[in-house]
Amino acid sequence: MSVVELRTVVAAELDRGRRRSLELLAPLPDEELVRQHSPIMSPLVWDLAHVGNYEELWLLRAVAGTPPIDASLDDLYDAFRHPRPSRPALPVLPPPEARRYIADVRGRVLDVLERVDLDGDDRPLLAGAFVYGMVVQHEHQHDETMLATLQLMDGEGYRPLAPPPPTGTPPARPEVRVPAGPFVMGTDEDPWAYDNERPAHVIDLPAFWLDTTPVTNGAYLDFVEDGGYDDRRWWSDDGWSWRRQAPDAHAHPRFWRRTGPGSWARRRFGFEEDLPPDEPVQHVCWHEAAAYASWAGKRLPTEAEWEKAASWAPDGAKRRYPWGDADEADRANLGQRHFRPAPVGAYPGGTSPSGAQQLIGDVWEWTSSDFDRYPGFRSFPYREYSEVFFGSGYKVLRGGSWATAPCAARTTFRNWDHPIRRQIFAGFRCARDS
Repeated sequence: MSVVELRTVVAAELDRGRRRSLELLAPLPDEELVRQHSPIMSPLVWDLAHVGNYEELWLLRAVAGTPPIDASLDDLYDAFRHPRPSRPALPVLPPPEARRYIADVRGRVLDVLERVDLDGDDRPLLAGAFVYGMVVQHEHQHDETMLATLQLMDGEGYRPLAPPPPTGTPPARPEVRVPAGPFVMGTDEDPWAYDNERPAHVIDLPAFWLDTTPVTNGAYLDFVEDGGYDDRRWWSDDGWSWRRQAPDAHAHPRFWRRTGPGSWARRRFGFEEDLPPDEPVQHVCWHEAAAYASWAGKRLPTEAEWEKAASWAPDGAKRRYPWGDADEADRANLGQRHFRPAPVGAYPGGTSPSGAQQLIGDVWEWTSSDFDRYPGFRSFPYREYSEVFFGSGYKVLRGGSWATAPCAARTTFRNWDHPIRRQIFAGFRCARDS
């Protein structure tokens, strides 16, 4: 790809992310943008201006060496200096000014893009294409965070207009067997891969069985109706402590409500609908996923097992997506905005060589693994992206959800969160030894 073509791709990706941000928030009045809808989330207007400040820091100051537009904004939009519960008290930009600020930043970024060295031989992380990919992905990740905030809104909430996902036929095989042997985990080659996805290294795994699809609402409901939330046998010590902290709220997945004997509804963006049994369950925390797996006589997969099932091909090739390596044109069409997971079996064309389906793009999938460094890990371009989160306090999620942008939905991408988190669009599938 020539430098001219690369500039065109980068500009298109920047535009795609910005259009998505603005379209998500367009239906809301300004008073909903400045209000904090949950203490664990930011006011939406903070996220909006934060993506612009992050873009200014990296694409204007780090790449082009330009002076700050307004240096006082750096403190206001520093995510580490100001945790989410404290952000409503900050003198953040009001919505009209936030929109003007991010537009100003974007205009200057596009001017700089015309003359920046995207080959980046001398400064590959700052002057090269990576830093642009980092900024694009950062905005999309905040878009998903904003969707989680919209799901937490009270009252009538948010009304996304989107086509329904395709219907599905559940696969005939409930499990697939992934054979023993080595595979390459992580990547050295993906130009937009984060530091925690690197370096590529060989992992040799024993054979294992993996659920063909994510666990559905219907299957999870069997666990609920069987008294799984009240049976200490299925829960870890930490999980049981979490369960007992809120006996009513922690008795079923978040946003579920019993409407009668064996009948349940769920709330989506402020409105209720009957619980769809064929969709992957979502809004369950790691403790709930692990308890279900124990009840089912299985376990959660390790992240290495998940990645092998998603990316390994019998010829030893590494796949960026379970179905192969999409080019830029294909990748732009991966994300069909349905605002919900698709029923299991809806995308047979996305089956991996191992036979597993819907590994990417329906729900984030909890794994049993703690978030930690790969052998040979090198922090870049800043420690606060990955390194400060390493340890047993965070569990790894894989695969991306329906709210995840295609540019971050690769088989090597690693997400992480506290094992008690339920506002994220997370589900799971189970594994067992072979």
